[in-house]
Amino acid sequence: MEMNKIKLLSIVVPSYNSQDYLGHCLDTLIQGGPEIEVIVVDDGSTDNTAAVAQEYCDRFPAIVRLEQKENGGHGSAVNRGLEVATGEYFKVVDSDDWLDPSDFLSLLSWLRSNPSVDLLIANYVYEYSYNGKQKVMRYSNVFPEGKIISWDNMGSFRFDQLMLMHSMFYRTELLRQCGIKLPEHTFYVDNLIAYLPLPYVKSLVYLDLSPYHYLIGRAGQSVSTQVMIKRIDQQIKVTRMMIEAYNVFEDIEYKSLKQYMLFYLSMMVATTVTHLYIAEDKTLRRKADQLWDSIKQRDEKLYTELRGSFINLFIDITQKINPRILAHGLKLIKRIYKFS
Repeated sequence: MEMNKIKLLSIVVPSYNSQDYLGHCLDTLIQGGPEIEVIVVDDGSTDNTAAVAQEYCDRFPAIVRLEQKENGGHGSAVNRGLEVATGEYFKVVDSDDWLDPSDFLSLLSWLRSNPSVDLLIANYVYEYSYNGKQKVMRYSNVFPEGKIISWDNMGSFRFDQLMLMHSMFYRTELLRQCGIKLPEHTFYVDNLIAYLPLPYVKSLVYLDLSPYHYLIGRAGQSVSTQVMIKRIDQQIKVTRMMIEAYNVFEDIEYKSLKQYMLFYLSMMVATTVTHLYIAEDKTLRRKADQLWDSIKQRDEKLYTELRGSFINLFIDITQKINPRILAHGLKLIKRIYKFS
């Protein structure tokens, strides 16, 4: 199969100085065979990332291709991948993560054998590098398995559940139709991929498979507490973009989707203000107040909904008593969500 033929699935692998782990990632992706394309986007690496990717291009020319660009950050690399993707479906896999070959092949078999859907949701697995343990995040309580549905058929999410980028396979043309364009030089844009296209999704399916393995605990990872505080302006930027994308109360057709999107926004704001408060820095505390003020000015109904959510009420009360209690609370939340 030639690379310019339409593929079943395009997998974009944003890569920056990934020479030490990119090979492991690609070893799992190429198991999909010639009906997929793996697009490695080298985002201006200064190590041998491009050379590693080129080796796979040479060995698997019908599957792997290399796109090279100046450094623009994770979102910029995803944008490039979407521009050049030829697959019916689109998936982002970070270069330090990987796919389980067996579940990946089962997922491809479903895509190949069933009518097109806007969104396929699967489980994903947290891989903890520091203790070798795993945690599978499932959605069997939310969606019927293997049945094509609309948002009306979606159940309720638990407090510890969100649909994240790791669990989502979108129809490529849907992403193009919704006009998604991620900001450059910005971390945490995974949330935009997981949130912005949702109102465009009319059909979805859940498969009780766990293809995506998400590595947690690598030094300097963007979800660690100290790194998030250092990059808090980028977290604020992404949170604002999500809030400003829609009037959730008026723009969202499905009640269950509306509830989910409000839940996602409440968790984004909670994560942001918690990191601002636990830094115990007056300048950062003012940024938390400014974020709340901007939400209130934009949409007072949304402000009331988000500020009145259980988690944000808890944060408000706790930060007034002692921000250090919040730091312990953040550790608890991370245990619940299993993201570090």
